[in-house]
Amino acid sequence: MQVKINGKPEEISGGTVLDLLQTKKIEPQMVAVEVNDSVLDRNLLATTSLNEGDRVEFLFYMGGGR
Repeated sequence: MQVKINGKPEEISGGTVLDLLQTKKIEPQMVAVEVNDSVLDRNLLATTSLNEGDRVEFLFYMGGGR
């Protein structure tokens, strides 16, 4: 199925948001995830299924600055 990840169309096999994070080797505690303009609570990553046409945004935490 096709979804948009950070604005780019991508073909994925389906599954949950947590499955997608694992496939991309992204640590769930290092990212906030938004699906279709809604930020997901961390405890929903494993139970939120992705569907054809969903828009997924990974928002990474970064430190630094002054």
